[in-house]
This record gives sequence, structure tokens and C-alpha cells, in this order.
Amino acid sequence: MGNEQKENSNKYSIIIPTYNERLNIALLVYLIFKHLPNVNFEIIVVDDGSPDGTQDIVKQLQSVYGEDRILLRARPKKLGLGTAYIHGLKHASGNFVVIMDADLSHHPKYLPNFIKKQMETGADIVTGTRYVKGGGVHGWNLMRKLTSRGANVLAQTLLWPGVSDLTGSFRLYRKSVLEDVIGSCVSKGYVFQMEMIVRATRKGYNIAEVPITFVDRVYGSSKLGGSEIVEYLKGLIYLLLTT
Repeated sequence: MGNEQKENSNKYSIIIPTYNERLNIALLVYLIFKHLPNVNFEIIVVDDGSPDGTQDIVKQLQSVYGEDRILLRARPKKLGLGTAYIHGLKHASGNFVVIMDADLSHHPKYLPNFIKKQMETGADIVTGTRYVKGGGVHGWNLMRKLTSRGANVLAQTLLWPGVSDLTGSFRLYRKSVLEDVIGSCVSKGYVFQMEMIVRATRKGYNIAEVPITFVDRVYGSSKLGGSEIVEYLKGLIYLLLTT
């Protein structure tokens, strides 16, 4: 770790929405602690009533790392990604908020790069991108790569957001900016990430990018299917008409 991180007096609240991530959450938490040794952070797990025992694992992690470092803020059932972030935000004590997936597709090794980039640029949002030099996708078949890339190109062409990866969900936000942007979002699920970044650019916030490699989920099944693609297209049209 460089001196710039040791001198960083910011606090980072890492919000991780979970649903049936018992096999992934312990490894993810371990990796976050491993890659942020000199950083003041808390992890907020927003679990939507997972029946697989995810919450039991999180409670065990609390006994290892402390309840001040790992906060379990569960909800009774699946209520959607956007509301999970809002729920997590209510409990966040950091002045910066990191949002990442629980399924190990977002590797914690990139977190120092996000923090460093924010400190260097003063950005309001740092977003991980798969579509610049140094970024990529691992474990996807060609069809899925084309679908994701096509979705991004379509959104770029229609919305002009000024960032290369709209549908990614690995981001660092200034807390006040996240509160502002999230308050104006109406989408659910897959489209929500895209709406967040489009609304942020429309509001004039400064967005920086860090290359990441997205790894397809190790355990469990992917959440992206035909219905998500339909939702995505509907969301795209909505954003085109309203932003």
C-alpha cells in the first residue's frame, strides 16, 4: 500500500446485497480485509431473507471481525437491488460508499485502485469498467459477451453518458452523491445500475473509470436471462424519454 492510502482519512462503507450467497460471502469478506489493510471501512451486508443460511455465515464473520466492521442489515424477503442499496445507505457511516456484488464477480483486489483513483481525480463516482484497456470479462460465452457489449453500445449511442461501462455494478460513490442520485432513480433490477450512472452524468457529477475484469459467478446460477434483456430494453427506452 502506498502512503497515499495511509494518509487517507476517509471512511468507506461497502454495501453488499446478498441472496443465497452462503458459499461466497466469507471468501469475499476475507478478500476485502486482505486488500484494504490500511483503510477505514465497514461492510454492510443487506440480505434479503436468504433461505440458505447466508445470515448465519455473516454472524460468524461478525464474531471474527467485529460487529462494528461487519453490519448485517437483513430484510424479510427479496425486495430488489435498488431498495437494497437505499437500505444499506441508511446504515452507512462512511463518507464514501462502495457497491459491489456478493458473488465474487467483483474482485476486492480492485478496491485500492478505486480509492486511489478517487483521491487522484477528486471524482464523485469511480466506476469499474470492463470495456477499456486492462478490463475484460472472464468466464462468459460469446453470446453473453455480445449481449452485454451490445447492450452497452446501444445505451452509449442513445444516451451519451460519457462512461464506457453502463451496466457494471462495481462502483465507489461519494455518499452525498449516491444519496442524491439514488433518490431520483425509479428503475429496478438490471436497469437500475444504468439509470444511476446516466442520472449522475445528467446532474453533472464527475465520474472516473478503473479497468476491472469481471469474473462470472463461481457458485450458484447467473441472474441474467432473457427477461432481464427485455427489462433492459424497456429501461433504456424509459431513460431515453425521461433524462
